[in-house]
Amino acid sequence: MKLNGQQLKFVQTWGILGNNWGINKTMAQLHALLMISENALSTEEMMETLQISRGNTNMNVRALVEWGLANKEMMAGDRRDFYSAKKDIWVVARQIAKQRRKRELEPVIAALVEIKSETVNTDENTELLNRVNDIEDFAIKIDKMLEKFEKSDENWFYKVLLKLV
Repeated sequence: MKLNGQQLKFVQTWGILGNNWGINKTMAQLHALLMISENALSTEEMMETLQISRGNTNMNVRALVEWGLANKEMMAGDRRDFYSAKKDIWVVARQIAKQRRKRELEPVIAALVEIKSETVNTDENTELLNRVNDIEDFAIKIDKMLEKFEKSDENWFYKVLLKLV
């Protein structure tokens, strides 16, 4: 697939944005490429278009599938695997939120709970326990907000957002 200037700019920009969202640059660029492709792409087509190695392509496409941002497809008469991306940005945002919750927020909450359970409530641990409690309360609130976002539809989100403005 040959990209024109604007398509290339989109792929590069999505790579930078993805990196800010906690996705590596190559994974985000592959996602962008799949989002703007009319048809599913093979590994070879993605490698050639983005000038990346087979291993890098395979690893990052597999991650996109694991994150729920891409689908593996089979084409009749072709033994290669093809991939397509979720194109609805609402679905993409919710999937990213879901994965970040699972990979980042839930382990933090679990670690804080463990620290609290292993810490004796003494004068010397008062500040530690106060900070752990504060961070845990904040993390749980963020977790609940993200959980609602994951389960929400677009209309609900915009209604909530408009109430905040």
